[in-house]
Amino acid sequence: MDKKQFVIAVYVENKAGVLTRVTAMFTRRGFNIDALTVGETEHPEYSRITIAMSGDSLAKEQLINQLKKLLVVKKVEVLEEDPIKRELMLIKVLNKSENRSDIMTAVDVFRASVIDYGVEGMCIEVTGSPSKIDAFVKLMQPFGILEMCRTGIVALDRGNKTLFSE
Repeated sequence: MDKKQFVIAVYVENKAGVLTRVTAMFTRRGFNIDALTVGETEHPEYSRITIAMSGDSLAKEQLINQLKKLLVVKKVEVLEEDPIKRELMLIKVLNKSENRSDIMTAVDVFRASVIDYGVEGMCIEVTGSPSKIDAFVKLMQPFGILEMCRTGIVALDRGNKTLFSE
């Protein structure tokens, strides 16, 4: 079985309960979501759900077909051709004087931002590809990660192609 991660963009009605209907469909069919992000689109009546999940081509096709059956779903597309993927992470690390310059160097190299600075900890904002976020986490582990949260993937196709262009 050839399992790989794929990203699906789903345009849905921007109404209460829509996300529950979409995620319940995943639960009923035993699919696991690796990352899920939701936000209003350029048209306020619609939201865009970006779903990252792993599976084989059969699971991907089954998922797409099931999503298309939901009345609240307006469009479903797998972002296949090297989409632009970004993620946001907030990470709080120990702020010890002996580590401060190393942490600040990493912040500069990764084009991150210190968004809160305290005597015992600092909070850093990092945006970029999921692999960049993973690399920053790995680099911060020796300094002591106090807490972190990640948004999950948001993705768009490259060029002028949109979900609604044919």
